[in-house]
Amino acid sequence: MHPSNHYYGHAHVLARYCGLDERDPPRLHGYLQHGWNIGDGLAPDHPYLPGIPSFLWSERTRRRAWSVGRRQVYAIGAPWAYLLRLQPEPAGQRREGTIWYPFHGWEGQHVLGDHERLIAQIRATEPGPVTVCLYWQEYQSRRMRRRYERAGFRVICHGFRGAWWEGADPRFLDRQLAELRRHRRVASNRLSTAVFYGTLAGCEPAVYGDPMQLEREQPHFGGQPRIRRDWPELHGEQVDLPAARAVAAAELGADLLLDPAELRRLFGWPNPFQQPYPEDAALLEEIRR
Repeated sequence: MHPSNHYYGHAHVLARYCGLDERDPPRLHGYLQHGWNIGDGLAPDHPYLPGIPSFLWSERTRRRAWSVGRRQVYAIGAPWAYLLRLQPEPAGQRREGTIWYPFHGWEGQHVLGDHERLIAQIRATEPGPVTVCLYWQEYQSRRMRRRYERAGFRVICHGFRGAWWEGADPRFLDRQLAELRRHRRVASNRLSTAVFYGTLAGCEPAVYGDPMQLEREQPHFGGQPRIRRDWPELHGEQVDLPAARAVAAAELGADLLLDPAELRRLFGWPNPFQQPYPEDAALLEEIRR
């Protein structure tokens, strides 16, 4: 299993959906898209072997992957959309305020930008209480946390995404879903996975403010200019909610979800409900003895 398949507990959520033990997901023979992007669905800085299947979130992403020469690509929907099917929103869920996701770096690249100016814009725009969710790397910086806490914001972190099969948190997405459902709005200074997740989970989205820059940032597949050009429905302090929700559903493949049996067949995963043949049962019993 490629290590990115474990990021954010994605393989764990899909194993849970398929009726398997999410604590130890079976090996997934292929590459599972782990975040929204405007290319072929796979991280451009990861090595991939030719001839290995790719499991992508949307039909649009599948077509882009095909156009750049990838084969054995399947659009199956995002693990997030499966999680929403597993955990329907409770009746009478009360929402207030905004959860804000500042654009973040990662272990290999840090973000360059003016956080104080961004904080001022958030305070001037958001009418209710604000929760700021930082990536673990920024959250570990006391200086960064204090910047947002001094502005009166609640500051949280969803946890670690994992790396090289270590540190993956099977409940990362569960925590993110619980937080999103507490809030009426979801916002960021760049269109991102979290904005699409929040929109599909019932939040009103917004994308505004200085998009900042990554160190040595490369504008893969057109970068920010293309994102603003191709997804105008999600940009602005206030957006057209029905249009934004339709876009989020399409980008996350919410209309493509397979049933558990279909997903198990595609991944080559076992069927936990299948009764063994009599000779198999006898063999298992002999092994146990």
